Amino acid sequence: MRIISGKALSETMRAEIAEEAAAFRAETGVRPGLVTVLVGEDPASQLYVRMKGKAADQAGFMSRNMVLPEATTEDELLGVIAGLNADPEVHGILVQLPLPDHIPEAAVIEAISPDKDVDGFHPVNAGRLSAGDPDVLAPCTPAGVVEMLLRSGYDPAGRHVVVVGRSNIVGRPLAQLLLRRGRGGDATVTVAHSRTRDLGALTRIADIVVAAVGRAELITADMVKPGAVVIDVGVNRVEDPGRDKGYRVVGDVAFDEVAQVAEAISPVPGGVGPMTITMLLANTLEAARRLHASGAPAS
Repeated sequence: MRIISGKALSETMRAEIAEEAAAFRAETGVRPGLVTVLVGEDPASQLYVRMKGKAADQAGFMSRNMVLPEATTEDELLGVIAGLNADPEVHGILVQLPLPDHIPEAAVIEAISPDKDVDGFHPVNAGRLSAGDPDVLAPCTPAGVVEMLLRSGYDPAGRHVVVVGRSNIVGRPLAQLLLRRGRGGDATVTVAHSRTRDLGALTRIADIVVAAVGRAELITADMVKPGAVVIDVGVNRVEDPGRDKGYRVVGDVAFDEVAQVAEAISPVPGGVGPMTITMLLANTLEAARRLHASGAPAS
């Protein structure tokens, strides 16, 4: 059994991105710029934003974090985004979700220029991905899963991949990435979810299982074909009175038992999570290249 370490892969990729960013800046004078926008004081969101900012700094990017009060109105936030869309030093805009209840997420996502949408959530980018566009800025977590498979020697081309989960953030875009022609694609894809009848009947015939449904340890050993590759996207807290925090973090896969039958498996934590931030950096660098080539920032 092999453990696919997203942490190790991301360290390698971030070094590559930093080198490419330095070469791009030396050639063009342009420093890739990423701005994160956080509304409110949610502790988990604050942690994620700090991690993203630190990674951007280490890659040599221009990195800014804008923190807005919880009471910020929709119009005020849209005004901030409009300013960032027009700023030539900003190539990537990431509005940290979730937003306060009084601000509709869809309106905020649609306000970000598709050319600076490094999260890959804008409807224009979602549509381009669905159409099979190989050059679209793809959502970071699905792109990270594909990169993990490729860099670990498990090219999904020609393999049967069962994606368990249908969210717009992971499951749906991952299926679309895997179906594209070319690098990281050409897979046969089945999308299952929490309401799928006899889920194990599908996962047992998969060459690759990607669990992204948000249910702790849903995928058990009897649901996995011997020799399959298993990627666990889930992050769930389960009560554990024996831990100082009173809980432990597990994935959507029962790791210890599935590891006995799988050829390769990603852990939680240390699997997909680090790759998500790495792909955010990759998207920002690519956005900087495209905006520079176009001669003007998107508006």
